[in-house]
Amino acid sequence: MTGPNTNRPILVFDVNETLLDITALAPIFERVFGNADSLREWFAQLILYSEAVSLSGGYTPFNILAAGVFRMLGKTKSVGIQDVDIEALSTAMATLPALPDVHPALSALKQSGYRLVTLSNSPPGSGESPLMRAGLAEFFEQSFSVHTVERFKPHPDTYQQVAEALDVSPSALCMVACHVWDTIGAGAAGWQTVLVRRAGNAEILAPGVRHPDWIVDDLNGLLEIATSEWT
Repeated sequence: MTGPNTNRPILVFDVNETLLDITALAPIFERVFGNADSLREWFAQLILYSEAVSLSGGYTPFNILAAGVFRMLGKTKSVGIQDVDIEALSTAMATLPALPDVHPALSALKQSGYRLVTLSNSPPGSGESPLMRAGLAEFFEQSFSVHTVERFKPHPDTYQQVAEALDVSPSALCMVACHVWDTIGAGAAGWQTVLVRRAGNAEILAPGVRHPDWIVDDLNGLLEIATSEWT
């Protein structure tokens, strides 16, 4: 195992909402629930139950859990969920577009010599990945999934698998994510962390909550860190 490289860490990107725009799912929630804001409620519940499943020692793939939570939300709102609705959600989740700042930022980081990988709650598929469909796969040397260890982020095993696979110490890795629960988990695993303030996400200031090492408004802010603090 190599020693820490704090000057030029390997950047590990979360995928959903950090790189890919989940607001593309909003029309489905508007059609089914009559309110696009239900998207945020569904996603928050999806993360809650993914963590509950891991804490209780179970596992089911993220896309299957997503469909289950979608049906559950329908029951709590007295809305009938049809198979066609589940199919539409699954298709849309697999074809999310990249957020506007992502492609230019990843291109600049890659050209500057940074090593880039991803770590996602989503399982690998048999066909084209969401990153491939979004035109981002070329920037990453490897894409990791929690499916390998059957634990969802922020379980320690999800981060450990990346360090072991890349044969680096935890401090040589930097998690880039828009979710505080992800930066908390990565920080606890010994990683550096960057929180990206995507819409609907922010840092938490409370005693006992691990704070991200850096907070940026978008990936342009990550580029500034890369050129000022890691070179």
